[in-house]
Amino acid sequence: MTIEFIPTGICSKKITFNIEDGKIYNLKFFGGCPGNLAALMRLLEGADALKTAEILRGNLCGNKGTSCADQLAIAIEEALGVEVAKAS
Repeated sequence: MTIEFIPTGICSKKITFNIEDGKIYNLKFFGGCPGNLAALMRLLEGADALKTAEILRGNLCGNKGTSCADQLAIAIEEALGVEVAKAS
């Protein structure tokens, strides 16, 4: 099943991916920085989804308060039904 996530606060307009047996497959970003996101898509093919979310969560892009990587982490956590305590 393909997961579709509409991110906020970043240049990418949509993120899609599959999670099978806890691993990420077919990750695609629509919009955003092509070189960086192409590298991210290649690096994360077959990666552990939860570990990926833990690593990428809180990664920021400039003064946006989020990033494509951070939004991917949020998408993964939502897909896995993981609740993450927000920093105060």
